[in-house]
Amino acid sequence: MCGSTLQFSPWTGCDRIGGKPRAAVGGMVLNLSVRKKSGMNWIDLSKSACTRTSPRQRKFLVLSHGCKDCLESSTIELGNLYASFDKNCLLKRKAREVASCLNGRCIFLVGMMGSGKTTVGKVLAEALGYSFVDSDCYVEQAIGGESVAQIFNHYGEKFFRDNESEALQELSLMPQQVVATGGGAVVRPINWHYMKQGVTVYLDVPLDTLARRIAAVGTYSRPLLHFDSGDAYTAAFVGLFTLSKKRSDAYANADARVSLYHLAANLGLEDMCDLTPIAIAMEVLVQIEKHLIGK
Repeated sequence: MCGSTLQFSPWTGCDRIGGKPRAAVGGMVLNLSVRKKSGMNWIDLSKSACTRTSPRQRKFLVLSHGCKDCLESSTIELGNLYASFDKNCLLKRKAREVASCLNGRCIFLVGMMGSGKTTVGKVLAEALGYSFVDSDCYVEQAIGGESVAQIFNHYGEKFFRDNESEALQELSLMPQQVVATGGGAVVRPINWHYMKQGVTVYLDVPLDTLARRIAAVGTYSRPLLHFDSGDAYTAAFVGLFTLSKKRSDAYANADARVSLYHLAANLGLEDMCDLTPIAIAMEVLVQIEKHLIGK
């Protein structure tokens, strides 16, 4: 028999409702709309809906339907389907659960420069229905549009830290925000007073990973790491090592900690760079929930 074949991993299952095929992916159901276009069978995923499946799942899903002409079989890889549907659905579901415990409180992400606070923060904010704010950008706008590097060069680090503290004070009074803080925001105790009005989460990333990330884009925008000589990786690693010695105790004040090293190991990933922002955001929500329930 001719038809289109969709092959998934052991996480998937299949079923039919009213003669319409649907695919189960990682505990979610995708209602599949199959239509013929340009001599090929297409799966219209835009019409799919996420619902719960039963615990019983099969290894493969095969959609076969009669046709007059032989059509090539189409295979959709689980990775793309799972990433675009299942993970987003699970993240938003967890976000709804955690939001009910947060009661509008802000989330402050802390961590070394390059730890992914901005990237993860945007994903987290979207899932929660919160606004996203980068505290460095907030300071830049308040001062007149100069970059952090320019502020350091023109006015010095103390001037920047003073304005950073003012920014955090203002942001702590605004509900339903995810705030990505600067790497050095943790050094002043007064900043913790402001951030503790919400929930603080430390993104813990090994120095080697941080150095590789920063070296890939350059250190020019990192005033505390930029050196005129030497390779970018070495400059970044040495600078990060020095900063981490000064800040490690301060990061321990966070309400919750997300270790990318442990998260990657738990997910069976050999390289932490393979962790997606969605996976990290999910772990942030899990750790926030543990913290709130613990209280």
